[in-house]
Amino acid sequence: MDKKKLKNIIALIVAAASIVTAIIVSIGNDNTFATFWALFPPVVAIVLALITKEVYSSLFTGIVVGGIFACGGSFTTAVDHIVSDGFISAVSGQSGIFIFLVILGIVVALVNKSGGSAAFGRWASTHIKTRVGAQLATMALGVLIFIDDYFNCLTVGSVMLPVCDAHKVSRSKLAYIIDATAAPICMIAPISSWAAAVSSYADGTGMSGIELFVRAIPYNFYSLLTLFFIIMLVAMKADYGPMLKHERNATEKGDLFSSEERVEAVSDTPNPKGKVIDLILPVIVLIAVSVFALIYVGGFFGDDPAYAGNFIEAFANTDATVGLAWGAVIVLVLLIGYVICRGLMTFKDAMECIPKGFFAMVPAILILTMATSLKNISNDLLGSKEFVEALMVNNAGSLDKFLPAVIFIVATLLAFATGTSWGTFGILIPIVCSMFDVSNPLLFIGMSACLAGAVCGDHCSPISDTTIMSSAGAQCLHVNHVATQLPYAITVAVISFVCFLIAGFVQNAVICLVIGAGLIVGTLCLVKFCLNKSK
Repeated sequence: MDKKKLKNIIALIVAAASIVTAIIVSIGNDNTFATFWALFPPVVAIVLALITKEVYSSLFTGIVVGGIFACGGSFTTAVDHIVSDGFISAVSGQSGIFIFLVILGIVVALVNKSGGSAAFGRWASTHIKTRVGAQLATMALGVLIFIDDYFNCLTVGSVMLPVCDAHKVSRSKLAYIIDATAAPICMIAPISSWAAAVSSYADGTGMSGIELFVRAIPYNFYSLLTLFFIIMLVAMKADYGPMLKHERNATEKGDLFSSEERVEAVSDTPNPKGKVIDLILPVIVLIAVSVFALIYVGGFFGDDPAYAGNFIEAFANTDATVGLAWGAVIVLVLLIGYVICRGLMTFKDAMECIPKGFFAMVPAILILTMATSLKNISNDLLGSKEFVEALMVNNAGSLDKFLPAVIFIVATLLAFATGTSWGTFGILIPIVCSMFDVSNPLLFIGMSACLAGAVCGDHCSPISDTTIMSSAGAQCLHVNHVATQLPYAITVAVISFVCFLIAGFVQNAVICLVIGAGLIVGTLCLVKFCLNKSK
């Protein structure tokens, strides 16, 4: 039997068995809230995605299973859960992000049409001479764009795509570098939408949320070690797992996708008059306006003395979904005026970029809608938050020095199953804050473990919005990105777990980071040795 057909049959059996299980449990059990069934729908979606390498049907099946679990045996209630509590709630809740994504897609289309991206590609080709340089330059740009992970994913992808293509870097490798410098960077940047979100949850400790966030940064082993891992991986040329195949196909065969299916951008003939400044200036303006919009929404220019004139507190109080959409609208208007005044395109050409930019974001928006729907059903209707919270409170209290490692594992698994970092640390941060006194160093280590685990699980999960955005930014087949990234993320996760185990006892970030860096180098050296031996 054909291998593809066999996978489809297995997937069909898994989907059917999951739906039947949900129906039986729903009819026979009046209360599935805050039970282990709460994590069943996202697990089904993840398993199906890994089997079929098709994300839309996998997510939809997970949504249907979740709706059935929560319906109490009523068909109409199940449909209502799927439509109202799932899709409609997801669209309304993510509307600000959708606006930001659409406008960012339009901005990318305008920059490409104006010739800015092509000009940067020409400039980069004269300055970046090697594949190693192209990958490290991608990482460096990802580090510099730390305001927001969505902004990071799409901007870095559009800028570095032609450079990486020219040096035969696979789309999967590009997607990994983008993903690994999106959420991990935002999680260690005091001025970011992520820092703002974290600080809003950290109450009751006796210090401000942003101070707690900053003091936890040195112990965020997953984020910090991921950056070190990228540098060593690229410098040592020690790719392994599915990524090795993709990279060899790119370098030896010129195949950047390693699959029959292609993800191609909407092509436009760029203006030959475009210059590097036509790319750099919009990016700088977008960062500046985004920061301004975020602090404006946070009350920096308002009347509340707690936030007025206070940059840090205003940033901590902001709503990123509103602020980023607010800033994107301003940038779009300014950019259209700029390209017309520069003579790079006519008003008609600029307007034609609007639907093209929207179209480029449709797959990402669709996946994000379905992933959010699944998250809402799992969290709100089935009580995955309460289930995990109960596990933490009942089982972790007596572990003392082992708590950071336990928190890291729990946060990782929850973020992986639900596909959300923000939801994960929103659940766990209040629990962690209640576990430790502010004078106890384990508070900062435990907070870091929570944040690191949230990023790690988000990084691994195929239904994560950041993972989805990274695939879109690199124009990479989503399932390929997940499959190639997973071994790298797991490697850093295991090493981070060891660091958190040690940190619980030594309570020194430098010692743990040195040990973690040594383990990364040792692991990659072992990989190189095994690869050379197998040749």
